[in-house]
Amino acid sequence: MAAPMSWRRLVHSVYSPAIAGVFTRISDRLFRARDRRGGSSVLLLAPLLAEADPAPRCVTRPAGSAGDQGSADGLCSRFRWMAEHVPAFRVPGTHIHILTSPDQFYQAMKARIKTAKRRVVMASLYLGTGQLEQELVDCIEDALQHSQDHSHSPDLKVSILLDYTRGSRGQINSRTMLLPLLQRFTSQMRVSLYHTPDLRGLLRLLVPQRFNETIGVQHIKVYLFDDSIIISGANLSDSYFTNRQDRYVLLENCREVADFFYDLVEAVGDVSLQLQPDDTVNMLDGMVHPYKGNRQEFSAVARQRIMEVVSTAHTRQRLLNPSEDSEDDGGMSEGEEDTWVFPLVQMKPLGIQVDEQVTQRLLTDAGPDSTVFLTSGYFNLTQAYMRLVLGAGANYRILTASPEVNGFFGAKGVAGAIPAAYVHIARQFYNRVCQLGQQERVHLHEYHRNQWTFHAKGGKLVFGSSRTLRLKVEGLCGGRPAPERALGNLLLRLHLSHKPSSVTHISGQTWWSQEVNPCFCFFNSSSRSCISFTLLVYTLTPGVILIILWISTCCM
Repeated sequence: MAAPMSWRRLVHSVYSPAIAGVFTRISDRLFRARDRRGGSSVLLLAPLLAEADPAPRCVTRPAGSAGDQGSADGLCSRFRWMAEHVPAFRVPGTHIHILTSPDQFYQAMKARIKTAKRRVVMASLYLGTGQLEQELVDCIEDALQHSQDHSHSPDLKVSILLDYTRGSRGQINSRTMLLPLLQRFTSQMRVSLYHTPDLRGLLRLLVPQRFNETIGVQHIKVYLFDDSIIISGANLSDSYFTNRQDRYVLLENCREVADFFYDLVEAVGDVSLQLQPDDTVNMLDGMVHPYKGNRQEFSAVARQRIMEVVSTAHTRQRLLNPSEDSEDDGGMSEGEEDTWVFPLVQMKPLGIQVDEQVTQRLLTDAGPDSTVFLTSGYFNLTQAYMRLVLGAGANYRILTASPEVNGFFGAKGVAGAIPAAYVHIARQFYNRVCQLGQQERVHLHEYHRNQWTFHAKGGKLVFGSSRTLRLKVEGLCGGRPAPERALGNLLLRLHLSHKPSSVTHISGQTWWSQEVNPCFCFFNSSSRSCISFTLLVYTLTPGVILIILWISTCCM
């Protein structure tokens, strides 16, 4: 049922930046030393249904950089503007490989850990606790032991970056999986646990342990072995090694790209909590604490540390490749280094929005002669991207997960409603497409595969000519939690594939099939007021949180 107007007025009267700031400062002081695990699970839906921030500012287009897409140097000149803002690496296309299955991803990591000589870097949301995860940890242990046995001064260093909230969940967790390695190879091993500065004070007390990652997470997925690197959206968990379809790009022997991601992960690790052999955590000397210290100070220091890596790499690449700035450079080299790699960084909690800016520019530049392919396991475009898709001239092909292959399908409690929420959002989007008469330009497809789940996020841009810009983007259409509340790495490059046999086109009849329609049991139009109130959970105002709990209980 719709919420009474009096509740609407009460919510708006409670919320104000000034009051929110007062409550935040009070709660920080009262509860700084406490860590309660209780709270209400209905807060899980807050980031999913929250309104997006205003559209990010587009990257300014340098004069003369657009280029004629039909000319010989169209691809290079058309995207030269990106090299003005982010590092641009030239690598041999033959060194880039697409891994197609979870098992191939798992076996590739194990094989490269065993042969690593200098460095192993693994950044993920979390490390699972099953048998396959233990085998991965055992591979790291064997590699470290081999390094010790064959050198008086072991060269192999291992650095692991995880999210603090997800990695600390439960009695057996990512931390307990890694403690034996940390205790045995203290001088060679580093485990960093990133804690979002947004989860603090009363919010940290009220949000239950299972759902506190919805406030903000470390979402970088980088797996680096010496000079080879796997960029993926997959976490280090058994389902991602067996039957959870994701995408995986392997860059083999690409030293400069590997160095960049090594420096990036180490920078995030420097502003993270450091796991100790006794399972305690502390910050590096001189670093502001993410939830006990001042939020603005932490964000400023963290942003500076991370942007130093990006700026240094950007400057270095411009010095190494001065011809990139010349309009006479022509197209991509026909020689060995025929592929450009543009790593992007999205860390909105720290004020870093490079991905949003570049992605918006790319989608804006995609004209009627272009086709944009987008895929996401969680269809939840931000308002900025939604406006671009609905208002652009390009053709769009959007692939999302069917409810049955959503990772939350069949889950207990409120988590089981998440697939329904995404179906609801997709249905609203489809209705909007139909209202605008855009069915021929914008097509939706569902991925379905028995006994599998779908987690792939990415895209591909095809222009009018035979040239193709392919994007492998972490969090591009992964929904608002990714671009707004997560730390992520993104990679623009030249390849992507899909499996059409598992894809079904969505039509108006799809929403009324017996398999889909029951999902709308409480996400119908009469409960929109309940959903719209949920976005206010991020104000950190205790009164608003209580109102949300009450309204959500009534509506469900």
